[in-house]
Amino acid sequence: MSQNTLPIEDTGNVPPKSVVLELLLSKYERLPERDRRFFANGPIYLGGSAAVVGLLANSLFRGVLNVTQGLFTSSLPMAVLPFLTTVAFYNGAVSQPLLSGELNCPTCALIRGGLVGGLAGGLYPVMLALPVSAGLATRYSTSPMPEKGNVLRFWITITQPILRRMNVVLILQCLLGVYLSSKHYGIYVKMLELPISDSEELRE
Repeated sequence: MSQNTLPIEDTGNVPPKSVVLELLLSKYERLPERDRRFFANGPIYLGGSAAVVGLLANSLFRGVLNVTQGLFTSSLPMAVLPFLTTVAFYNGAVSQPLLSGELNCPTCALIRGGLVGGLAGGLYPVMLALPVSAGLATRYSTSPMPEKGNVLRFWITITQPILRRMNVVLILQCLLGVYLSSKHYGIYVKMLELPISDSEELRE
């Protein structure tokens, strides 16, 4: 096996998954610190932008429903939950599969990143803001609530203009997810191209 041969491309004796994982992690540690920092912090950047989307959506729904109470109690979950959800989904869909050698398709990486950015980092915070603001509006009677037969139509009517106003934000979140996943895949390729060290040869 030559120094530049990648274990995941070996069509003969395929090494055990644990060996591949150990080799990839070893190569990851040899990447420049800038690459390692960006790879580790990428999901946090996307999660942070998702938190901003949550706060913005919360503000819009509160304005439509005339809610002035509970600013802190509604803002906290609208920032924390989208942040945690987006970071977890990005790590599960992009970061960890790359580090384990299970995601070797650049197009798949971009699609996954875009979906996580658009859905978990964009649409989810907007949808989460609806019940949070609706609960406060009901509690403090700041806006007339719909009758039982018109509940769905009422909330659709409330949500549609907010979604239209958030269109650009959702697209930006999707593009940010695509950008991060493309950069992460590039770092992954750079990691694979590192020559195998003597200690890694011995482990094989």
